[in-house]
Amino acid sequence: MKRLLLALMMVLALVLPGSTVYAAPQNLDSNAKVKNVIVMISDGCGYNQILATDYYQYGKAGTQVYEHFPTALAMSTYSADGWGYDSAMAWSDFGYVTLEPTDSAAAATAMSTGFKTYDAAIGVDLNGAPLEHISQYAEELGKSTGVITSVPLSHATPAGFVAHNVSRNNFAAIANEMIYQSAVDVVMGTGAPDYDNSGNPVNPAGREQYVGGAATWADLGDGSVIGADADGDGDSDTWALVRDRSAFQALASGQTPARVIGIPRVYTTLQQARSGNGNADPYVVPLTPSVPTLEEMTRAALNVLDNDPDGFFLMVEGGAIDWAGHGRQSGRMIEEEIDFNRSVEAVLAWVQANSNWGETLVIVTGDHETGYLLGPGSDPDWKPIVNNGAGNLPGMGWFSNVPPVSANHTNSLVPFFAKGDVARLFKAYADERDIVRGPYIDNIEIAHAIFGSLK
Repeated sequence: MKRLLLALMMVLALVLPGSTVYAAPQNLDSNAKVKNVIVMISDGCGYNQILATDYYQYGKAGTQVYEHFPTALAMSTYSADGWGYDSAMAWSDFGYVTLEPTDSAAAATAMSTGFKTYDAAIGVDLNGAPLEHISQYAEELGKSTGVITSVPLSHATPAGFVAHNVSRNNFAAIANEMIYQSAVDVVMGTGAPDYDNSGNPVNPAGREQYVGGAATWADLGDGSVIGADADGDGDSDTWALVRDRSAFQALASGQTPARVIGIPRVYTTLQQARSGNGNADPYVVPLTPSVPTLEEMTRAALNVLDNDPDGFFLMVEGGAIDWAGHGRQSGRMIEEEIDFNRSVEAVLAWVQANSNWGETLVIVTGDHETGYLLGPGSDPDWKPIVNNGAGNLPGMGWFSNVPPVSANHTNSLVPFFAKGDVARLFKAYADERDIVRGPYIDNIEIAHAIFGSLK
């Protein structure tokens, strides 16, 4: 059924005019409505990334709060460039899932718009025509919106929930669309050109692409960046720039600016790319203390967005989990996953204190798996991750050895967790079954459910 729908969508994308902006996909159940939606994406995270982190943190499996959400399914992630997902092949041919995986841009676009597209596409269809994002639809409903990440703010996943571009590599153009043209209220991510990956000051010249180029960076620095109308009052709105870790921490409580762009004093990742032995066990190399955590950024974003009585949409990405997977950095992958997990805990604490599960939907998932993380000695068989006890690096190996390293995504199913009254709808979408993981949805169905449920 899903493959038939996918084929139909692709045909429509090919025949519709290039300037078309597609209408929001609709949910199966129009009676299910939600005020707040928080989508949390652990980039590059599959089942074993969570399991390895469970073992390191607690010495046993199933210990993350989201692993106990009432809706727990698997999810397929393939892009329009791929050939779909075949359960029998995935579990009979060890190398099958290393072929034709999605990239983060196509995956984010699928989750944000409900349409499959080509790898590297940011919010556009197969012809390069713009698609409507969940964030845009939420803004039309009067809600506040935001995207935050542990990697550059203009990178594939945050961009894939806000911007429209034929290539994810057009960082400056993407950043400028997010800053000057979009109506989002919160953008937080790295990309600071005046600091290196360990939080040391450097000359920013020639390093401004992630934040829109030299002119945009100058505007941000002097506080003169005026973006689009974010609050619907007909006037353009100015961004409040936040950089210091203490400022992020302070933003988590009390009064806030109406519109915030947070760019910590670090270049590409909050912590994963810091200097020192990148292959060391978790936390052997001290964390950079001047940089906020993803958890702190999440708390800050929530405190800004929840000022809107109409509700909000927020996407939180643990982006450097993927970067650690590309580098086969087991210790740093676990560090990044722990920070992401703490961000989930912060979101659940916010729901408990400020909302309820009748009006809020929380989704925790990955956009794809990176690195083919398995137990030692795998290939041609699948060996389990080895539990070496809490505080000890589990036994694991990386088996996606396709050159170049950037090609090390896999087409494996990823875990999908959801909580909230609306979350039950995903079980209706899970109309295919994997022989190991059980019922699964496809990534476009995240958008389908959210578009139909927002009120």
